[in-house]
Amino acid sequence: MALAQLSTRYPPAPGGVERHVEEVSRRLVARGRPVTVYTSRLYREFPWQPFPSDFVEPPTPPGLTIRRMPAWSLPGELHYPFFRGLYRRLESDRPELMHVHTYGTNHAAVARRYHRRTGVPYVLTAHYHPIWSIHGGRLRHTIRGFYDRRLAAAIVGDAARLIVQTREEERLIRANGFPLPPVEVIPPGYSPAAPPADDPAAFRRAFKIDGPFVLFVGRLASNKGLPALVAAFADLHRHDPSAMLVLVGADGGEQAAVERRVRELGLSDRVRLTGFVADESLLAAGFREARLFALPSQYEAFGLVLLEALAQGTPVITSRVGGIPEFIEDGKAGRLIPPEDAGALARAFRELWDDEATRRRWGTYGRETVVPRYQWDRVVERLELVYQRALGR
Repeated sequence: MALAQLSTRYPPAPGGVERHVEEVSRRLVARGRPVTVYTSRLYREFPWQPFPSDFVEPPTPPGLTIRRMPAWSLPGELHYPFFRGLYRRLESDRPELMHVHTYGTNHAAVARRYHRRTGVPYVLTAHYHPIWSIHGGRLRHTIRGFYDRRLAAAIVGDAARLIVQTREEERLIRANGFPLPPVEVIPPGYSPAAPPADDPAAFRRAFKIDGPFVLFVGRLASNKGLPALVAAFADLHRHDPSAMLVLVGADGGEQAAVERRVRELGLSDRVRLTGFVADESLLAAGFREARLFALPSQYEAFGLVLLEALAQGTPVITSRVGGIPEFIEDGKAGRLIPPEDAGALARAFRELWDDEATRRRWGTYGRETVVPRYQWDRVVERLELVYQRALGR
């Protein structure tokens, strides 16, 4: 079975979907399934940043082919990446089945067109975000609403299977009101990072962190609840002036606003913005050394980064949104709070900041009970069954 995986970006481009596609593709190849990944030459979308012209594709295992195509987009809030030459590539390579990643993308529309012309089936993993959680202003949200009402029914409906990561994701897609193909709920896996550096203060030393800290890891984007996080940290800082907030991640459009708010609150010497941290061992050390991990997002389809924190025994404070409550139980591995509620976030910080026994108990439960439930090999076993059903076998 020659498989095509279609994704806007692919590692070393950072991101949860990108890691998801890589993990699935490599494990399928290891199980004897040749895979071709069709993706763009984009490193990130916000701000628009292609890979440099001298980029060299990292080595891949035999059976895995990466095809990166030039990408272009309409400007501003009309942003919508297109791959140049995707349809022609599919015609040339003639895959037996296409696995499309991310609802609402141009490559999903291309896969449908190819399916309609050739009969080759496709499955769609939604990685779904509702309108109110996506990057952009009113115009962008209006355009997305038009897509949901007028275009999505045909593209989603023609898929042989729709894959979601949680029941909440399925519920949100069904709320659009159009019929869905057979739905499979397949949570993602956890990708173990490199072991943390032996130095127990490696992360603190690397970024000049001189006190106990709250850690955030993710794109500095509009759906991550960063204004509430900074406001809640200001309250924690009044409680404990030695506390620090460390934000790890590439700019997703909100970095300037975060830096401005930090300056207005007089917190510049207690907040660190590290940018993207490519060294996985160092990042694992950051998860281990943090007193708390915070992800106060407006929406997360799943929230894999929470598993990364729990794997290092660090309790999490996160929003009761999207798929998060389906694997984070309030009061067992972390605390669930309403999204965009700086007051609730501040209260959670104070509840746990000085309570080492509870932090240790919650972190242990997360590492030993929650994380082992999510294994990529199980994901791929279930995907292979989905692929066989899509092919009518």
